Amino acid sequence: MLIIRICFAIAALSIMLSAGCGFKLQGNYSIPEQLQTLNLTSQDEYSELTRLVRERLRLHSIALVDASDDIPILHILHDSLDRTTLSLYPSGNVAEYELTYHVTFSVRLPQDEAQEFDVDIHRDYLDDPRTALAKSREMEILLKEMRNQAADQMIQTLASLEVK
Repeated sequence: MLIIRICFAIAALSIMLSAGCGFKLQGNYSIPEQLQTLNLTSQDEYSELTRLVRERLRLHSIALVDASDDIPILHILHDSLDRTTLSLYPSGNVAEYELTYHVTFSVRLPQDEAQEFDVDIHRDYLDDPRTALAKSREMEILLKEMRNQAADQMIQTLASLEVK
């Protein structure tokens, strides 16, 4: 019986200490109250990035509504993937690329001007022409991870906005 009480006391103490020090689980951002209702727009409403951002907004309990003058607007302006050569094989073929996924979005608060933000995600990608099929699948996975990270950074940006 004493062992159970000691275990309970240790568990309670660790919970209180972790709550008291400001610890938050990763991905748990406090979005300002003025941004709890948003209108999400995009150049391509059915793109993968728009879907991921919409999903993350819902996970943070942000209501997505139709456009109105008194509702903040999150607008995804564009996203792109660029490749830069980092190294070459002795034969002259490309050995390694740097992939850059760039997202530009804006947030417009009611009776305020739009603020524009950029998100850049970088990854290195080794290209071996002997394994072309596997490399194309790896490229798809990398792009998916980069989109996920960009969506997370967009939510972090929303959380860091100072709303008057």
